[in-house]
Amino acid sequence: MKKTIIHDHQKDGIDRRGFLQCMAWAGTGVVWSVGAGVATSRAFGQTPSAAPDGGFSFVQISDSHMGFNKPANPDVTATLRVAVDRINALPQTPDFILHTGDLTHSSKPEEFDTLEQVMRGVKAKQTFYVPGEHDNSVDDGKLYLERFGKGTKGSGWYSFDHRGVHFVGLVNSAALEGMGKLGVEQLEWLAADLKGKSSSTPIVLFAHLPLWTVYPDWGWGTKDSEEALSYVRRFGSVTVLNGHIHQVMQKVEGNVAFHTAMSTAFPQPAPGSAPAPGPMKVPAEQLQSVLGIRNVTFVQQTHSLAVIDEPLSGR
Repeated sequence: MKKTIIHDHQKDGIDRRGFLQCMAWAGTGVVWSVGAGVATSRAFGQTPSAAPDGGFSFVQISDSHMGFNKPANPDVTATLRVAVDRINALPQTPDFILHTGDLTHSSKPEEFDTLEQVMRGVKAKQTFYVPGEHDNSVDDGKLYLERFGKGTKGSGWYSFDHRGVHFVGLVNSAALEGMGKLGVEQLEWLAADLKGKSSSTPIVLFAHLPLWTVYPDWGWGTKDSEEALSYVRRFGSVTVLNGHIHQVMQKVEGNVAFHTAMSTAFPQPAPGSAPAPGPMKVPAEQLQSVLGIRNVTFVQQTHSLAVIDEPLSGR
């Protein structure tokens, strides 16, 4: 299979592998401002300012993998605590946190306990979760749902509104639906959930696996995502957040901006640069430069989202 960008709007034949390798180590962070389907960016080098009047901010973290203790990161609890410290040091306390899955590495009760204990240290009032495949690998996600998915539908999907923005948590890693698949029941729910929303409502979808095809050879995508995305194309501002691949990549298609996130646990190789995905060891002094959090600011007057990917190292 030729690994070229699927939607090559510029007709320039950019090689997918080369593009993704360039994007994978955006360790210093990039600020993306998205409004009316147009994205602009600038290098991240300063602490973000507080959200303006009428706006709010939230933080995305992902892939904490509590219980992992291999050489890629022998103390994932410590790096999660660093992430919490970074969040608490932001100039404005975020309204909430989104965790986009793989809270644990083996779905064990003690791993969920550790995650919950560390997250209690976050100043934000609430944390919203979706599961990753490591959270439902043992019991089809029953323990995850009991601990973090109360009040959700099916294998953990749900939605909520916050200050004019509609957030939708999707599950594309459940054992019953299949890895990298949303499934008929969830898609029907999503269509009904969005049906009554005005097209001017900003939409944020968040899931564990990417909702765009990052690298099919490694299963980095969602098989039935096109149907899900067809429901949001009528909206003027759509932001899609995910984890799973442990590195920063972005793509914009019309009014939809896609952002993958760094992990708080360990990096993974750029697509095609290794025989298979998995934990990647880097020198200890470089580890926090390839782990990070994402700070998102919404400006109500302009319906735009400013996205900052920030490494734990702070550099």
